[in-house]
Amino acid sequence: MQEASLQGVLKVILIILLIYYGLKVLTRLFGPLLFRYVTKKAGEKFEQHFGKYQQPQQTKKGEVTIEKKPKQKSSNKDVGEYIDFEELD
Repeated sequence: MQEASLQGVLKVILIILLIYYGLKVLTRLFGPLLFRYVTKKAGEKFEQHFGKYQQPQQTKKGEVTIEKKPKQKSSNKDVGEYIDFEELD
C-alpha cells in the first residue's frame, strides 16, 4: 500500500487553490464581457422572432400621433341590487 507524502498533499492543495483563485479572477475580468455578449445575442434573437409582427412606421420624423381607445359607457344598472341588512343577536 502506498502512502501519500506531506509534500505531495501540499502540492495538490496548492494546485487546487491556484485553479480556484485563477478561475475567480478570470470570471471577474471576463464575466461582464460574457454577460454583454449573451444579452446582445438574446436581444438579436428576440428582434428576429418578434420583428415580423411589428407594423412599419409610417409617420414622418417629428410627427406625433396619439392613439386612444374608444370610450366605453359604463352603467351601474347591471351591478345588482343593494340589500341593507341588520345583524341579529
